[in-house]
Amino acid sequence: MGRTIIVNVLRFFVLVFIQVFLLKNITLYNFSTPYLYILFILLLPFETPNLLLFALAFILGLTIDAFYDTPGLHTAACVLLAFVRILFISITVQKDGFDNEPEPTLSMMGFRWFLTYAVVLTLIHHFFLFNLEVFRFSEIQYTITRVVLSSLFTVFLMLISGLLFYRIKERK
Repeated sequence: MGRTIIVNVLRFFVLVFIQVFLLKNITLYNFSTPYLYILFILLLPFETPNLLLFALAFILGLTIDAFYDTPGLHTAACVLLAFVRILFISITVQKDGFDNEPEPTLSMMGFRWFLTYAVVLTLIHHFFLFNLEVFRFSEIQYTITRVVLSSLFTVFLMLISGLLFYRIKERK
């Protein structure tokens, strides 16, 4: 338990640091912006209580908002992401029999499940975030283009980081 807390606190600071000091200035043709910081919410252990999950999502979003000067945009999107994560895990984990796995990482859950998990949650987060940012339907085509391209970029970075820290699961 103590090791899990240390790993997640370290993961929080590393992902916020990477997002704020590295990825904040990376934009491809004003269409694609990676938001790797959401990986913190995605990789929290399954047994994280819902109240703690919402509090951590709120703190993460508030931290990113402080650096991006976007009052409440990332906070709202992160809290929605935490809610959708709860729904997604309750639907997929019980059906697929992953109850004995401690956390939803690429090495624990497998490539197909993790890719589906990352794509669905990233698309929802980005759709909500970019729609809040624009807040009008007249630019829906531009917004959807940004959502799709940013989601692809973000999921690509998630998969790269997952493969960098990939551990082969030992089956008994």
